[in-house]
Amino acid sequence: MLADRYLRAVRVWRIPLSTNVERVALALAHKGHTVEWVDADPADRASVVEVSGQSRVPVLEDDDGSVITGSTTILEHLERRFPEPRLFPEEPLGAEVKLFVDWFERAWKPTAAAIEDELVDRAPEPDRQRLALLRTRLAGALDLFEGLLADREFLLSERLTAADCVAFPFIKYAALGMPPNDEKLFHRILVDYQPLAQHHARVREWIARVDALPRA
Repeated sequence: MLADRYLRAVRVWRIPLSTNVERVALALAHKGHTVEWVDADPADRASVVEVSGQSRVPVLEDDDGSVITGSTTILEHLERRFPEPRLFPEEPLGAEVKLFVDWFERAWKPTAAAIEDELVDRAPEPDRQRLALLRTRLAGALDLFEGLLADREFLLSERLTAADCVAFPFIKYAALGMPPNDEKLFHRILVDYQPLAQHHARVREWIARVDALPRA
């Protein structure tokens, strides 16, 4: 029965170039689980709303009929359903991973989102002093990542964890730039407001290391 469960594909709604969707794609590939992707039109998310009651992706529909929204919640759900190989290791490392994920969602992402709000809501004259402060915060996060990678291949471990899945789709823009046909302002911000310095060599190597991993 367990083997049969692993053979059944979960269904995930996505839109092109979504950072949050890439989190789930990395996690599913890490666990070797099959997925049926459902491509939603970014301009018409009626299918996403119909299945989940809200418009954000990713949305996961499991083979047991449960519908899960939010990328980090989906990662936790996948860990419960398909625990090996783990993305949330046993304690005490598991607690560190959960704290990192919470920090990234509550502190790092709001900083990047605040830059977008400033550029959009106060265009054409955003508060340059506030933008500089927000840029400094993102640069400080790069220093944090560099330190975390001082003695290991991934952010918190020698193996991939949920911390890497959560952070990589956003931090990768610092080294990889904008992919073809990507016109999203938020992604341009991720390129322009977190420039890698020479002392971020480990971050650059980590980006290349995770980028080489498969996606579901």
